[in-house]
Amino acid sequence: MNMKKGNLEIEVFDTRHEMGEKAASDITKAMKAALSQKKEINVIFAAAPSQNEVLDALVNSEVEWNRVNAFHMDEYIGLDANAPQSFGNFLTEHIFGKVPFKSINLIHCGSDDPEGECDRYANMLEKHPADLIVMGIGENGHIAFNDPWVADFNDAKKVKTVQLDNVCRQQQVNDGCFEALEKVPIKAITLTCPVFIHAPKLFCIVPGKTKANAVNRTVSGSINEECPATILRTHPSAKLYLDCESAALL
Repeated sequence: MNMKKGNLEIEVFDTRHEMGEKAASDITKAMKAALSQKKEINVIFAAAPSQNEVLDALVNSEVEWNRVNAFHMDEYIGLDANAPQSFGNFLTEHIFGKVPFKSINLIHCGSDDPEGECDRYANMLEKHPADLIVMGIGENGHIAFNDPWVADFNDAKKVKTVQLDNVCRQQQVNDGCFEALEKVPIKAITLTCPVFIHAPKLFCIVPGKTKANAVNRTVSGSINEECPATILRTHPSAKLYLDCESAALL
């Protein structure tokens, strides 16, 4: 099933596998098109179990990965650098360690200077602006760790520290990443909303019944920071990939 809301293209699939395969195919085409115009490109990836299918499919895609600089969009503060819940470690396991990127640029969760780490990563993004972003949506409608109470569509910063709300933290438990809410870090580093707004192409992959309400709000709600993902409807080139469970309320 295909539909459109505002500028946002929406495609619904029967299974997560079909969703991931189609998203990866579209992302691969976009990377190849960008590489036909540029010597190298910059791609930002989300780290979450919701991205497993698309990342698995991308690993098997025929892309000149040695011309792609990889970035990610958020990271916990205070987590041990070797913790499996680190988003950098998640992406290393699922894609960064499986294909030969030109460079892999991680946010350091173990930094003892989070504000300095924000500045360092923002400078890297300034020098390597994203050509496309592979992303998801949180249960509270967040993009990256821009939860509703800290999201700002006109944020002056590219990267900032945030305190995570309990809905966001509980999602990490629901996803099986942590055993209990008290184990989930309270603070994180995140790319801000303008990074997404200004990226040329967005590919948003959102499966699962726990995301159905957030998807419905994204597609049908008012465009504001109360559901940060609603900004996707204003983007000139964004596509939302759903399975039948996440699309159940549309």
